[in-house]
Amino acid sequence: MNHALPEKIVSLIFLAAKEQKLRKAIFSKPDDKSIQKVVLTLRIHREQLLLQAETFHRDNKVTHKNFLLDPSVVPSLTDFGSAFSQINLITTEGECEYRYSSSGKCTLLGGDKLEKRLLQSSAENIVTPIANNREKQYILNGTEPFLQLLGVSDARGRVYDRKQAKFRQINRFLELIRDIEDKLPSEKIRICDLCCGKSYLSFAVYHYFANIKHYQVSMTGVDLKSDVIEHCNKVARTLGFDGLEFLCGNICDYTPEVLPSLVISLHACDVATDFVLTRAAEWKTDVILSTPCCHHELNHNIQCPSLSFITDYSMLRQKLCDAATDALRLCRLEAQGYTTMALELIDPDETPKNIMLRAIRKKNFDPNSPSALAARERYRQAKRFLCGDSVGEFHF
Repeated sequence: MNHALPEKIVSLIFLAAKEQKLRKAIFSKPDDKSIQKVVLTLRIHREQLLLQAETFHRDNKVTHKNFLLDPSVVPSLTDFGSAFSQINLITTEGECEYRYSSSGKCTLLGGDKLEKRLLQSSAENIVTPIANNREKQYILNGTEPFLQLLGVSDARGRVYDRKQAKFRQINRFLELIRDIEDKLPSEKIRICDLCCGKSYLSFAVYHYFANIKHYQVSMTGVDLKSDVIEHCNKVARTLGFDGLEFLCGNICDYTPEVLPSLVISLHACDVATDFVLTRAAEWKTDVILSTPCCHHELNHNIQCPSLSFITDYSMLRQKLCDAATDALRLCRLEAQGYTTMALELIDPDETPKNIMLRAIRKKNFDPNSPSALAARERYRQAKRFLCGDSVGEFHF
């Protein structure tokens, strides 16, 4: 249970940090049993001193929280530390230990002695703050004009707080594209973004190939929403993205004059993802990158008695159907001549819709080869296992 943390221990941490004598402060015996410990160290970021709390969770995750090295931080640090029953402060001038017992007794061992040493210490034997280089180096930095026009960043290139997750998502998508560049044509490329929506990815991918890689790019985004398409075309014209166009229409009715080497799609809802994958495979696209959105069809129609111990529970049934639907999609693409993989697009804490389906077309694929026939049979058996006699009624 949280308790009032004595001002003395917090003041000592702050004093040690301010004098650059802090080696570390270890917060242990937390009230939250999902946490192992927190280690507080001195950092420097953009020429500013910070206290960084590194939290070690029992599921092996590590998270970080920064505190400005300013007197105003004392209340926040006090609240933070009140959830721990032991704090060990380690400095270049000595150590002290704070304990809070189950009976409610607070004890600070060595606090007065350490405070005296810190106040009398010289400029020698200081701790050099660790440069906080944990910031990821992104492909985009926020100053790109298309990010500003799409409302991701401001005129100075600062990414809006509410768009930080979108910014990371866009950059991660570009990193995944960079990983498969060798599977695509060089210098000249044709791309389609199916169910493009607001087209953050369309603009990012076009910018990447046209302005960073300096390819000749022809790219089309297709979506049913006419107002969105109109806006995207206006933004493309404003940016001078001459090789980027947006069309209003059903992707099932769309056939490009020049077939694409790359098809992308972000969060096409439910069976719309299946329509995307179907069109891309029909066009024999070299690389397909698709991140599905919601999964409803299998959840509503799964007929598998062997899995009833899962499907009897609605929440678990949905999780099972999410994974099974994407697995079936990958199986189908393998049967159509692709090497497939499921990848994490972004941290699941930011969005549960974080799985990317990646498919790379095999060279010289023979649909009648034994491996192709086996892949088709594997797909049919998996689909029949999940859907029973209704196997032919579904889109995946």
